[in-house]
Amino acid sequence: MAHVGKVAVITGSTSGIGLEIARYLAREECSVVITGLGEQSAIESIVNEFRTNYPTVKTNYIAGDLRDVSSVKSFCESINKLHPGGIDILVNNAGIQLMAPVEEYPDDIWNDTLAITLTASFQLIKSFISKMKTKGWGRIINMSSQQGLISAPGKCAYSTVKHGIIGLTKCVALEGAPLGITCNAICPGYVDAPMAYVSIARLAEVNGTTYEEEKLKFLQNMPTNKVVTVQEVAALSLFLCSESACNINGASIPVEGGNTIR
Repeated sequence: MAHVGKVAVITGSTSGIGLEIARYLAREECSVVITGLGEQSAIESIVNEFRTNYPTVKTNYIAGDLRDVSSVKSFCESINKLHPGGIDILVNNAGIQLMAPVEEYPDDIWNDTLAITLTASFQLIKSFISKMKTKGWGRIINMSSQQGLISAPGKCAYSTVKHGIIGLTKCVALEGAPLGITCNAICPGYVDAPMAYVSIARLAEVNGTTYEEEKLKFLQNMPTNKVVTVQEVAALSLFLCSESACNINGASIPVEGGNTIR
């Protein structure tokens, strides 16, 4: 299998899309570094799940505050000590979202959104790409969103960073291409995952509707009338990490049932 012996770092991998990507990679004999928020007991349960289900690969959880550059650098140092030969796959998946009109948007949430999604992704790529270049192989996946291709009211910070991630992806793709490294962005729509649940609940609160009513609106925006599953995003990520995807580079790939083409 193409992923045997490879090492992957997946941010935001204690739930949702990131956790499923980690599972898909581990299933293909890829060692994984998990990081993200959660109760200690929940994190221990995830690590135990991986060590039980995928005993032939190394699974580690390393904490890191992606809002703080010095913490991100310490996080990278810990990974380099754990895997001195460098990592092979980086999935920048972590992110937060708050919906509010631009004039009411809290400065601290704006700064945290940029730090977690955009600045941390830059710092992680900066820290790990040199050894990828030395090895002549690497896969970088940046999780954007359909909001990186379009936008919506109340999503000024989220849309800004998701557009920015696409710009970062294109630059890194061009720099890494001659050295066997690809960098791509995935742009999911409404995913059946915790971040979407929070957004729907917030819309219901703002609009004075129910959760189910707002969920139906999300579905009606999907030409397929189906939510995106975390498994679909994970399967795409796994393919982008394969040799078969060596010429897919710098792409921003929508996974949103055709919503952005209308």
